[in-house]
Amino acid sequence: QVQLVESGGGLVQAGGSLRLSCVASGSIFSINAMGWYRQAPGKQRELVAAILRRGSTNYADSVKGRFTISRDNAKNTVYLQMNSLKPEDTAVYYCAASLLGPKGDQNYWGQGTQVTVSS
Repeated sequence: QVQLVESGGGLVQAGGSLRLSCVASGSIFSINAMGWYRQAPGKQRELVAAILRRGSTNYADSVKGRFTISRDNAKNTVYLQMNSLKPEDTAVYYCAASLLGPKGDQNYWGQGTQVTVSS
């Protein structure tokens, strides 16, 4: 069984910073890509940032220059450093991973962590 567990969400004032972490555990043979999505109330879930195993990254235009995604392959962990946070960044942030596990290549999701940015 594979699990993704996020941590690091919370309440912060506009202009502040937060760092999210996500650890993948279980029967994992390899992880291809890891990323962060977010879903604000009444909106669709959207990609925030993604990182491939060799380190190439992709960001939503709305977070470029403010957010940084990184990963530690040895720890099966992905991070999202969020700086200069804005109220519109308020959402539930979900970790996602595309990995090779006991059921073959599959996508997995974490439970989500709430990020609230006050103005």
